[in-house]
Amino acid sequence: MDRQDVISQLALRERINFEVKKAENSIPKSVWETYSAFANTIGGYILLGIAEKKEEEGDSPYLITGVNDPTKLKKELFDSLNSDKVSTNILTDDDVEVIEYEEKLLVSIHVPQANYRQRPVYINGNLNKGTYKRNHEGDYHCTEEEVKAMLRDSNDAGNDGVLIEHYDMEDIDMLTLRAFRNRFRSTNPEHLFNDYDDKEFLRNLGGYTKDRATGREGLTLAGLLMFGKGLAIRERFDNIRLDYLDQTNLQPGERWSDRLTYDGSWENNLYNFFTRVLARLVQDIRRPFVLKGYEREDDTPMHKAIREALTNLVIHADYMMTGVLRVEKHDDRFFFSNPGTLKLPIAEIYKGGNSKARNPHIQSMLRMLGYGDNIGSGFPAIVDACKKENWQKPLLCESNELHTVELTISMKSVIAEECIQHLRKILGEQVVRQLDSEEIFILSVAWMDGSVTNSVIQTLLDKNALQVGKLLYSLAERKLLTAQNKGRWTSYVLNRNLEENSRSKSQGVSTENSRSKTQGVDTKKSRSKSRKEKQRLILDFCQTPRTLLEIAQELNVNDRYYMKRTYIDPLLSQGRLSAQQESKTAPTQKYITIKAVNK
Repeated sequence: MDRQDVISQLALRERINFEVKKAENSIPKSVWETYSAFANTIGGYILLGIAEKKEEEGDSPYLITGVNDPTKLKKELFDSLNSDKVSTNILTDDDVEVIEYEEKLLVSIHVPQANYRQRPVYINGNLNKGTYKRNHEGDYHCTEEEVKAMLRDSNDAGNDGVLIEHYDMEDIDMLTLRAFRNRFRSTNPEHLFNDYDDKEFLRNLGGYTKDRATGREGLTLAGLLMFGKGLAIRERFDNIRLDYLDQTNLQPGERWSDRLTYDGSWENNLYNFFTRVLARLVQDIRRPFVLKGYEREDDTPMHKAIREALTNLVIHADYMMTGVLRVEKHDDRFFFSNPGTLKLPIAEIYKGGNSKARNPHIQSMLRMLGYGDNIGSGFPAIVDACKKENWQKPLLCESNELHTVELTISMKSVIAEECIQHLRKILGEQVVRQLDSEEIFILSVAWMDGSVTNSVIQTLLDKNALQVGKLLYSLAERKLLTAQNKGRWTSYVLNRNLEENSRSKSQGVSTENSRSKTQGVDTKKSRSKSRKEKQRLILDFCQTPRTLLEIAQELNVNDRYYMKRTYIDPLLSQGRLSAQQESKTAPTQKYITIKAVNK
C-alpha cells in the first residue's frame, strides 16, 4: 500500500477489505478480530493511525491521528502474532509497512487470505468464540456451523467419503445406477470395474465403504447423493434442494419456460439432476459441422465450458450446509449457484493448475464418464471458451454472508460497439478519447449491468482491490461514476446527471418533460409504483419464512444487499415483515410476513 492507495481508499470509503484503527501508542484489541476476519475471508488491509468519526462531524468520516512510534507498534504486533494470541501467523515482514500521510506516520498491515488448511484462523485460543468473518457490515463471530465448515474443508481427503449411518444398497435407485454403469461401460469398455457387482462397483468408486475398526458399512455421502432414491436423500439431506430454471424466450406473465425441481416424476439424486440439466443447457448451443478424420467433431469449446461449469457446481458444493444447487438459463447468460465457499482464492482458480474439490469421490465418478478435470485446467477452459466467443470474462464470486458460490457465464460482448456509442453520447467524443481501455471497460460494464463493484472489476480485469480502487477513484473524481451506498457495500453507477443532460440535448426538451411525454407518467411515481410492486411480491413470497437468497432468487435480483436495503429494510421498519433471528446478519436469517397487517 502507498500514499495513493490510502487516498483512494479513504475517499471511496471501501470497507469490505479495508479497516482503520486509531492506535496512537499500542495495538488496539479490535485489530485481532479484524485479523481473524480478513484471514478467514478475502484478506484486506488494516491501517493504524486513523480514527473513525461520525458522519455528522464533517465530510470525511476519518481523522488522521498517526502513530507515535511505528517501530514499537511493529514489534508489539509480531510479538503477539508469534504468541498464543492467534492460532497461526500468516504475516511476513513485507506485509507491514510504514506510510507517511498528511505529515503523520501510519502503519499498514496487509492480512492475506489464509489457505484452506490454515482456516479457521482464530484468536485467544478459543476456536468457537475467537473465529471471525468479514462481511459488508464489519467483523462478526462465525457461527458454530461456519467453524465446522472450515474444519471440514481443511481435510484434504474431502467431505464425501464419510459413512452415512443406516443407509445401504436398499437406498440406491437401481435405474440411476444402471444408467451410470452403461455410460461407464461405453466410456471405459475394457475397465476392470465393469465385471464387478453393484456393491463392489460402488465401493471402488467411493460410493460404499466399510469401517475396518468397527465393522460398520454402508453408503458414503457420495454414493447416497449420486445414486440414492429421492426419498432416502430427502430424509438424510433435507437441507439441500436441486433447482433448474429456464428463463429463455419468456412470454408476458411467465416466470420460466421450463423448470426441473422435485415433483415426484424423477428420482432427485445428483446424477439424474446433472444429466437432465446438462442436456437442457446445451441443447441450443450451435454445433458446427467439422470433420475430424472420417468422423464428425461437434463438441465445441462452449459445450465443454458449460459441462465444466455444471461439474464444478456439483463437486464443490458443501452438502452439509443448507442451500440450493441452482442453475439458470437466460437469454443472455448462464448462472450457477451452490452452497459453500471457495477453498482456493478466486485469482488462483482463474489461473488454474490447482484443484481442490470439496467432494473428490463425486469428482472421480464424473471424471470417469468424461466430465470435469482434476488437474486445475477446468476453469481456464471456461475462460478461454468465453474469450473465443468474444464474451465477457465469466464472473466467479462468493458470498460469505449467504454461504454461496456463484458463477455467471455472460453471452454479452466484452465491449460492444453499442456501449462505446452510448458512452460517446453521454460523455462526448473528446472525453471518451481521453479514457484508457480499462476505464472504458469499467464504464461499459456499469452501463450494461446497471452498476459495478470493486470485487466484480477485480475479477474482470484481473487486478487486486487497491488497483481497482485507484481506477474507481479516478472515475469518481472526474464525475464519470457516482458512488451508491458509500461504505462496506459501495457500488458505482454512471453519473445520472450526465445521462440526463445527454437525453435533454438529444431530445431538445427538459429531461422531466421528455420523460413525461415518452412514458406518459411522472418518473417519481413510476419508481414508487415499481418499488411497491416488488415489496408486494416479497410479502406474498414470505408467507412462509424465506432467506435473503431465496427472496433474491424469487425476484430474479442479483444485488441482494441493495434489495435488502431498498425493499426489505423498509418493510421491517413498517412492521409488515419480521426477521426470525435476533442477529440481523445471521447467515440463516429468514423473513416472514406479518399477516395481521398484510391484508
